[in-house]
Amino acid sequence: MSLQLRRTATLEVWRHTGKVGKMEKYLPKNVVGKRQDGGISQMIWGCFVGNKLGPIVFIDENINAAVYTQILDQNLLQYLEALACEDIHDIVFQQDNARPHTAKVTQHWLENMGREYRFTVMRWPPYSPDLNPIENLWAILKLELHRRYPDTKYLRGSAEKVKSVLKERLFKIWWGIGEDVLNRLVESIPERVQAVLEADGWYTRF
Repeated sequence: MSLQLRRTATLEVWRHTGKVGKMEKYLPKNVVGKRQDGGISQMIWGCFVGNKLGPIVFIDENINAAVYTQILDQNLLQYLEALACEDIHDIVFQQDNARPHTAKVTQHWLENMGREYRFTVMRWPPYSPDLNPIENLWAILKLELHRRYPDTKYLRGSAEKVKSVLKERLFKIWWGIGEDVLNRLVESIPERVQAVLEADGWYTRF
């Protein structure tokens, strides 16, 4: 997921020409915020199995197959080892069809690691975010970020400073996600599938 932060960088003031008071100049009705740089973006990778929350990873470089497999190698495998200690095996790994996910390098890595760590990769239909519960988890993460830290969109400073604060907040929110939230997402899968079938290619409420 890529989380976008929009910050108002400059102001445009609109008012009638002629003699006006200083107070009128900056009345809300006369001032329009203008975005200068398109905001700040933070990409995130995360996962969960059942009600077991996996790691959250902050990505500060462009994603390609090499970067993606490195993320999986450093985070997914360790998570699978932790699950194995709880006697959770034969995991089905789900990812969408983004290019880094479907690249030959990634597919080769998944095949090799799948045999070693006892997981298989689910075949995933294209353009199917309605079926993917992780999308709802991203939405929850964003909502909680702005609920608990309403000043987030007003953060000031360099991009590095803003990202540092953002990562700290997202990290706390992520590890505060309860098992009940994850259980509801998993239990919603049959309803999601049915909704997609009934929508016949259109949108669903998911």
